[in-house]
Amino acid sequence: MKNIILHLRLPFSLFLLPIYLFALSQIAIIDNVKAWWVFFILHLLVFPSSNAYNSYHDKDEGSIGLLENPPPVSKSLLVTANVMDVLAIILGFWFVDQLFTLYLLTYILVSRAYSSPLIRLKKYPIVSWLVVCVFQGALTYLAVYGSITQNMLFNSYHIVLPALICTTNLLAIYPLTQVYQQTEDAARGDLTMSRLLGIRGTFVNAFVWLGLSGVGYWFVFEDKTQFVVLGLLLFPVISFLSIWVVQVWKDERQANFKMTMWLNVLASLCLNIFFGILYFVNH
Repeated sequence: MKNIILHLRLPFSLFLLPIYLFALSQIAIIDNVKAWWVFFILHLLVFPSSNAYNSYHDKDEGSIGLLENPPPVSKSLLVTANVMDVLAIILGFWFVDQLFTLYLLTYILVSRAYSSPLIRLKKYPIVSWLVVCVFQGALTYLAVYGSITQNMLFNSYHIVLPALICTTNLLAIYPLTQVYQQTEDAARGDLTMSRLLGIRGTFVNAFVWLGLSGVGYWFVFEDKTQFVVLGLLLFPVISFLSIWVVQVWKDERQANFKMTMWLNVLASLCLNIFFGILYFVNH
């Protein structure tokens, strides 16, 4: 049971929480009951289940997200992932709506295709990079926004642009989460985006997409005070990333598990604080 809980990597859901809070902060009238159900289903069922399914098939012996020394996996981990996914679909259909349930089903199938040896999208760097970042980014934002507002007509850039920013953020960060796993990924035959880019290229890619995200935020926030506050809160993240880049340029062994996790924790903490503030300001 302890190993199963560890492989769920529940704290990892905090790294994706900014997307949920971003969507929530942009909704004019919130259905609070549905908002809580969407949070529970995504962050305590679907995302942890995806982590467990990925762990079961990868059987990592080296460091993975939030687990420096992952414990061995067993069949019970796969059973747990299956039960959590089924429960998520039932709760989504019963307490949210049919379109949200369709999103959940699609997300679950795609996340399984990412890890399953039958398809293993993880072997295809560009495809897996785009699929993960679109599904965890833009589509998750739109699913949260649409299910809580019942507005499925995403015909305004005020709705679409924030969703795209969620994807550009992940296009930057996702390869960084793979940068310390290149040796183990190579041993499994997985050509991840980070391996394709190389260690230095992974960091260059991050700065390019984060720059585009910054441009997007400028247009999203008509009140430029909000943009300034975001910049101040992200200053520690950019500073940390810049210092890390200098270290990696001197010694590529600095692209390690510890630094990657510190970046993820710092970035998610700062973004969660910002979108939490934005939610209270807007409501």
